[in-house]
Amino acid sequence: MSAEKKSKLPWLSMALRGAKYLHAYNPGLFLVYTLSNITNGVAPYVTIFFSARIISELAGARSPERLTVWILLTVLSVALMEVLKAVLKYHKERIWDLVWMSRMKIMADKFFDMDFCLVEDGHLMGLADTVQQNEQWGARGLTTILSGYERGIRHLSGILSGIGLTFSLFAFRVPPEASAYQYLNHPIFILLIAALVMGFALLSAYIKGKAAHYWDDYAEEARLGNRVFGYFGFFGQKWERAMDIRLYRQDKIQAEWNEKDKSFMPGSSIAEQAKRGMGLYSVCATGITYVLMALIYLFVCLKARAGAFDVGYVSQYVASLTAFAAGFSGIVEEINGQKVNASFLQPFFELMDTKNIMYEGTLSTEKRSDRNYSVEFKDVSFKYPGSETWALWHVSVKCNVGEKMALVGENGSGKSTFVKLLCRLYDPTEGEILLNGIDIRKYNYAQYMDIFSVVFQDFKLLSYPLGENVAIAKTYPEDKVISALGKAGFTLDEEKFPEGLKTYLYRDFSENGVEISGGEAQKIAIARALYKDAPFLILDEPTAALDPITEAEIYSHLGEIVDDRTALFISHRLSSCRFCDEILVFDEGTLVQRGTHETLLENVSGKYHELWNAQAQYYTANG
Repeated sequence: MSAEKKSKLPWLSMALRGAKYLHAYNPGLFLVYTLSNITNGVAPYVTIFFSARIISELAGARSPERLTVWILLTVLSVALMEVLKAVLKYHKERIWDLVWMSRMKIMADKFFDMDFCLVEDGHLMGLADTVQQNEQWGARGLTTILSGYERGIRHLSGILSGIGLTFSLFAFRVPPEASAYQYLNHPIFILLIAALVMGFALLSAYIKGKAAHYWDDYAEEARLGNRVFGYFGFFGQKWERAMDIRLYRQDKIQAEWNEKDKSFMPGSSIAEQAKRGMGLYSVCATGITYVLMALIYLFVCLKARAGAFDVGYVSQYVASLTAFAAGFSGIVEEINGQKVNASFLQPFFELMDTKNIMYEGTLSTEKRSDRNYSVEFKDVSFKYPGSETWALWHVSVKCNVGEKMALVGENGSGKSTFVKLLCRLYDPTEGEILLNGIDIRKYNYAQYMDIFSVVFQDFKLLSYPLGENVAIAKTYPEDKVISALGKAGFTLDEEKFPEGLKTYLYRDFSENGVEISGGEAQKIAIARALYKDAPFLILDEPTAALDPITEAEIYSHLGEIVDDRTALFISHRLSSCRFCDEILVFDEGTLVQRGTHETLLENVSGKYHELWNAQAQYYTANG
């Protein structure tokens, strides 16, 4: 059971836990916010105090010496407070930018550390999306903790300042000669005034809380509306959609969706509630606030009229008593706000509390200069999480050192699943995978991953300079990068890449960035795999985006490219598998054949012969 569930105040436990996350990523955050909001909270009452002294002097003796002293003290104190506010504001705004980034970094760090099988989990992806939408549409979640803390400190400063400046209001007594006002001195009357002030403040906070609850009830609809807007709102600005938008008039269906979605438009649920319950609560809360102010003015002015103090104190007491009431009401509002926010924190903490399920081994993978690594699948079967279908079924095969193997089969036959298991993106449901005779689960995961260079079919490049994309580092040996690009068949055209390896890919971060073709991107991805220089090289459809001439050129140099690595190729073009030492044929998750191109073709009833002939007909004269 989590600490939040055990606590008698789960909302407080969740708020404190969220604050720890913010502090861990932003040390000094709460110190800066505390000092800034104390200063902002106290500053008005410094001015009120000194202004009241000046008014009292003007209404009384009007001593030039005392007036000069009070004016100087007022100017100096106000100037000091303004300087403090400006300095703290600068630090507060600076650290807020970091906070905004850290919210995303907290999520990113969690996903970077998460098992791949969990990253693909639909429920967890839903949680992540919910957390993001909560933050975007209503600043709910971690942001509310910080904003609530900020306002809470300001309210607390107002309360303490109000108490300090109001104390003498009750200490000053109505003189005996004002007999008609002697009831103002009675302790019961003073307690009644205090109770009324606090009661009205509590009532106002309660009613404001009722109004705010409508926004929280609206959260699910608002999240959907935010998703729709996020998808369609910038639809026309995405250059990769420009052709389809024009050819198929996708802008029309976009307009239809926008017309259907009324989440943030007149006629929406929240707009209708603003006319009814929410609006009524807000009006009542405002009315109560004005009644409270009238009560404060009445009490202070009655005591002043009775002679308990001079007119200079009237503005001080009205402002300070109002500040006390507003601060007291505000504290209650913030507590209610944090209680409501707890429901928005739940998906965040559920995500953060998700533990990796794959066994974390500790054995080091032996660093071998001779690349003498062999991998063996022993009776491996696998089902994807939540599926009842076997993606692989009793597969046993050994990848020998320096061997070049091809994996072929129809879509969904198990080829990519085989590679995912080999790279330990998933663990087998049954059976085991061995590296040099040891179960791969016993190895340190990061070290195990280091022995693989992989180009997946849906690889991704970064909007960084070309050289950094290949080396995945800011600094790198340029000759090694150029060599890897050359082996991958990539030509560094000076006209297209005027800054050489420092030329940016795409235009996200540079106006002079280069938009590259699919074939160029694939070559860069291959170069990235070669640059890593890992013992195992895995290429999933490595030439799918290349023209036949370039494909033939790459395959003619594959011996040089692969060198002494152990290599696995996934390909739908069976002609590209002829150079391999062995071909593994998959069908419906089962390894049905294995052998060389020639031996497999000899089996006319085999799956490979069927696949070969299905493709060959498109290349024959009569096909």
